[in-house]
Amino acid sequence: MSYDAMRHFADSWGLIFMGLVFLTFIGWTFRPNADRHHKDAANIIFDDSHEKGGNDDQ
Repeated sequence: MSYDAMRHFADSWGLIFMGLVFLTFIGWTFRPNADRHHKDAANIIFDDSHEKGGNDDQ
């Protein structure tokens, strides 16, 4: 396979593949019931049950 053939393949099919991956990620973000996961991720910083260090003195 020559360089020009490989570049043509990457320019056409690579672009289509990356476009499909992008659309899949966008669809994954807006899937049904994803709102709960987004809220959990946004509020995990305020959750004390996952605190590191293991200090139970408090």
